[in-house]
Amino acid sequence: MQNKTALIGAAFLMATSAIGPGFLTQTASFTSTLLASFGFVILISIILDIGAQLNIWRVIGVAKKRGQDIANMVFPGLGYLIAFLVALGGFIFNMGNIAGSALGLKLMFGLDLINAAIISCIIAIGIFIFKRAGELMDKFIVFAGFVMILITAYVAFSSNPPYLLALKESFIPSKIDVVAIVTLVGGTVGGYIVFSGAHRLIDANLVGVENLKHINKAAVSGILVTAVMRVLLFLAVLGVLSSGFTVDKENPAGSVFLEALGDVGLKFFGAVLFLAAISSVIGAAYTSVSFIRSFHNKLDKYNRFVVISFIIFSTLTFCFLGQSPTNLLILAGTINGWILPVTLLIMIVAAHKKSIVGDYKHPKIMSIFGIFIVILMSYLAILTMLKLF
Repeated sequence: MQNKTALIGAAFLMATSAIGPGFLTQTASFTSTLLASFGFVILISIILDIGAQLNIWRVIGVAKKRGQDIANMVFPGLGYLIAFLVALGGFIFNMGNIAGSALGLKLMFGLDLINAAIISCIIAIGIFIFKRAGELMDKFIVFAGFVMILITAYVAFSSNPPYLLALKESFIPSKIDVVAIVTLVGGTVGGYIVFSGAHRLIDANLVGVENLKHINKAAVSGILVTAVMRVLLFLAVLGVLSSGFTVDKENPAGSVFLEALGDVGLKFFGAVLFLAAISSVIGAAYTSVSFIRSFHNKLDKYNRFVVISFIIFSTLTFCFLGQSPTNLLILAGTINGWILPVTLLIMIVAAHKKSIVGDYKHPKIMSIFGIFIVILMSYLAILTMLKLF
């Protein structure tokens, strides 16, 4: 039973880490520009997400080591660089997650944004105060995931979207946006997110070749949970757009909930935003710290307190910087865009090193697909860098 809880928790930890404030805005914005054709973007991104996540989770599971330790075995010192980039990206994104959870509480209860941020911080660190923090985190994350999906499903149903058109365009799109596909992949399995569930399985000791079946199932389940939330939000936005509504560019997802359900819709959006953001706060903090805990026995021994400190510092920095650390979030997005192809390539190399995975034979088709994702994401990351600089 405990193993089952850990497996479900790992899948939902990855999924809810991906479903943050940016996820909601991103999905609503792309739907408003691509309309029903965004279904095709979601479908392709799901395939790429599964390919990337299966490669990484299988290698981590078989090697029984965290991502940074495997990177150091592939090339000495590389793990330290990856750990620094992941922790930096996770920290910066956590400020955005704190901002999102604070805004969610403000929409629900009319709280001041700074006070709401402090309350969000207290709720997040409350998970890690207890010695059995891992189990408590699993249960909270699963609860948050289910509630978000139920609320969004209700909004999607209420908006009365054109289901048949959405289904048709998902396979035969009127237009294709490659940048949207890569943006979704980066937002789902980029940076720390792809490692969140895999590192949770290590902590739960669900590793080794004998557990590959469970690792595969958890990896795919995490992507599918994210996909369900993405599809429901896509349908909700498509439904209100079909009635002639124009999405508010400043708050695309929130305006959809308002249009579909009236004033109560904003309360519902506040709940979804809070749960999406607070679960991402927990996921980002847990995973970011997991990338440095193996570098010193003190960090490993006092892991819970390091996570708590990470959350507190993220909150204080957000409160100090103000309500919109936009430039920092752009920087973090750029870092995450580079992290995925680098870490995925490292894992594919590691998958074929006997000193790391022993007698395990990584499927060739999985390696080939992984290399394709590395090339595609690298190309788009370069284009993004050129646009920024």
